[in-house]
Amino acid sequence: MRNHKPLLSALFLGSLLLFSGCSEGKKEEASKSPEVQSKPLKLVVGATPEPHATILAQVVAPLKEKGITLEVKEFTDYVTPNMSLEDGSLDANFFQHAPYLDQFNKEKGTHLLSIGNVHLEPMGIYSSKITKLEELKEGDSVAIPNDPTNGSRALRILEKEGLIKLASKPLLSALDVVENPKKLQFKELDAPQLTRTLGEVAIAVINTNYALMANLNPLKNALALESKDSPYANILVVKSGKENDERIKALVQALQSESIKSFILEKYQGAILPAF
Repeated sequence: MRNHKPLLSALFLGSLLLFSGCSEGKKEEASKSPEVQSKPLKLVVGATPEPHATILAQVVAPLKEKGITLEVKEFTDYVTPNMSLEDGSLDANFFQHAPYLDQFNKEKGTHLLSIGNVHLEPMGIYSSKITKLEELKEGDSVAIPNDPTNGSRALRILEKEGLIKLASKPLLSALDVVENPKKLQFKELDAPQLTRTLGEVAIAVINTNYALMANLNPLKNALALESKDSPYANILVVKSGKENDERIKALVQALQSESIKSFILEKYQGAILPAF
């Protein structure tokens, strides 16, 4: 009778080694698992430099504590950050107000929505040629934004200051000026260009973010400001379907915190105001 013990021993040893190898593989996989789970989540947000990117910089640390890495991409126009949000290049953006967003969605067919107010930037009238609006002369040039919502805002400020009267319409352009005693000449330009035209026009009506970028202080340099009860709060925006993303919820919570409210009030001294 043959002795099968060596064969059985070899089979047993092979099985043991195979089991041991599988166990080590599982242990190695398990050891890697926590690393994957603990890897920080990335959140890419588009913003104009001032004050939006500056405000976002204040929430980098609080978000990092929650495992979220915030990356801010800066833009200097009002179109690219919305198109980048629509095509998925961004997770959110922060630069605009709700009336502008509504008009943009309507015109471009985008699917973007507001998920929270952050701050208000009163639009202002600026000049490098005069020190008060009473110095405006007949036929002087006035520069305003050429997009419908900000152009409407600008014209309403001029009306509030008694310079013109407007037709009763939700969206306005220079063609809707019905009374113009000083025969002011309107130049409708892209919003980022307005600060660069101050040497060419008598006055320009400028969004606060662009004024700040040009080192203009709304409280010191503006000849007139939009009223503080303006409905044009700046908002955080996402593409429809992302509003329940936990990273986005954490960002909203951080931007609407008491620490951000204090930061806005202390840094900007009333030039911009919390809107939450």
